[in-house]
Amino acid sequence: MIFTVGCLTDNQNVVLQDIFDEAWFFRLNENPLFATGVGIYDKNDRLPLVTEKNIQRRGEYWRDVLKRLDGIDLDRLNAKNRINYKIFHRIVEDRLADIKFKSYLIPLNADSGFHIALARLPKNVPLKSITDYENYISRLNAIPDYIAQHIALMREGIRIGMTIPKIVLHGYDITISTHVVNSPEESVFYEPFISFPISVPSHEHNRLRQVGRKAVMTGAIEGYRKFLTFFNDEYYPNARETIGASDLPDGQAYYEQRTRHFTTLDLSPEEIHNIGLQEVERIKREMTNIIKEVEFDGSFQDFLNFLRTDRQFYAKTPEDLLKEASFIAKKMDAKLPSLFKNLPRLPYGVQAVPDHIAPKYTGGRYVGPAEGSTEPGYYWVNTYALGIRPLYNLEALTLHEAVPGHHLQNAITRELDDVPMFRRHLYLSAFGEGWGLYSEWLGLEAGFYSDPYNNFGRLTYEMWRACRLVVDTGIHAFGWTRDEVIEYMVERTALPIHEVTTETDRYIAWPGQALAYKIGELKIKELRLYSENVLKEDFDVREFHDVVLGNGSVPLDVLEEQVKIWVETERSR
Repeated sequence: MIFTVGCLTDNQNVVLQDIFDEAWFFRLNENPLFATGVGIYDKNDRLPLVTEKNIQRRGEYWRDVLKRLDGIDLDRLNAKNRINYKIFHRIVEDRLADIKFKSYLIPLNADSGFHIALARLPKNVPLKSITDYENYISRLNAIPDYIAQHIALMREGIRIGMTIPKIVLHGYDITISTHVVNSPEESVFYEPFISFPISVPSHEHNRLRQVGRKAVMTGAIEGYRKFLTFFNDEYYPNARETIGASDLPDGQAYYEQRTRHFTTLDLSPEEIHNIGLQEVERIKREMTNIIKEVEFDGSFQDFLNFLRTDRQFYAKTPEDLLKEASFIAKKMDAKLPSLFKNLPRLPYGVQAVPDHIAPKYTGGRYVGPAEGSTEPGYYWVNTYALGIRPLYNLEALTLHEAVPGHHLQNAITRELDDVPMFRRHLYLSAFGEGWGLYSEWLGLEAGFYSDPYNNFGRLTYEMWRACRLVVDTGIHAFGWTRDEVIEYMVERTALPIHEVTTETDRYIAWPGQALAYKIGELKIKELRLYSENVLKEDFDVREFHDVVLGNGSVPLDVLEEQVKIWVETERSR
């Protein structure tokens, strides 16, 4: 009998692993760009198919996968596979929800989109051989059809009222028009042909360059030209006038699903809204204390205006801003061994946000490299309009996007070797952005924010994420207007007005995503406090951080299980 149960247990683990493997290869086959990104190069000559027919076909596949998952007996899985099962089941449910609510009809938002991701193609493909270049050229030639498929989806979105709100699309055409140039040499897609690696024979350079010039013109540039015409003539004029997700088809249910997706918890919009209000009041008290500390003579609003307008808080040149960000990042590098036992091998650099997206982009972001590439990770810093990029926020921004935030977190995940492939390349916003916000707070422990203005910058970033809980739910569940959101943020954070505006547009265009940060941070802090209270003098912050990051991106309920298992193990020693 014992042998039989053991066989059944092993069999269920084998069945689950077979599902993981099959689904992984299905995903690689269906999305050649994703395959390239994870180091699988056998489809580097093509782009994904995103027609309605192909999307529905994928939906049928994932429905079958979900049915097979539901047939597995969880009690007969080992401990690791029970965690893998929970994560994968959630992923499949979310994929099916995207199809149910037709979110694929909106393949862009206020600061990103399929066409923006496509512009990083030259950086995200291997270019070491003649075959690599020929594959790249084939992809350039596939761009017009790839864009045409997205246009067809967006036209259907117009028909049923599933579009980005018009109010956030003003000026968005620059993300497309930047790539509509008059010669190949002006295009980012031509960069690989300017110089070739030594592994590409010199006698092939002219041929590849000539074929590449044609592919850039008739492929990339022509594709973006058609997209620009569609955007200006059809999409923008017909985009919806409302801003809330609740105004979309089946909008209330859609937004509730988005909140579960981005927080990984079963919290209602009302619960999230109230958590935000409580956090806003707490942080406001801490900000007020700093205003008293610096002996500022004026009101809270006067102090915010002082921070937004006094030139001492702003870099004079883009280089100055990048140098300051680099100095902060390097200073934090030196602190990492005191906070972590496990550090990754992948380095990172500091770069300006590319010009073609900078005007509508956030203050900074982390961009990881494709698997197998020779690129590092990059901490992007927005140097557009220096008068709206305050230095007092820069410590918090750097710790969030570089280290110990997104670079460290993502680089560690890339090195995991004891989890299924889908988990090595998984990013859950509540975990990832929660860790990023926790990393800002961790700077206090590492000796940052010694200047009270920088500490106020940290608090204004924390206030910003707390406000997100209030305004995201306000927009998408409670009917707030864009002006109400901007006013709420302006009165409570020291963010420049331009950044408040771009952030507001981001929340409008990307329902639920902004909830992930604060909800995730609160859970990580809660688990740290729990661990400290139970373990007392045996608590090791380095081990706690390794436990949090050591399994990659996981839902918050799974993270709680893992931390509590670690605590019990430590306590029993």
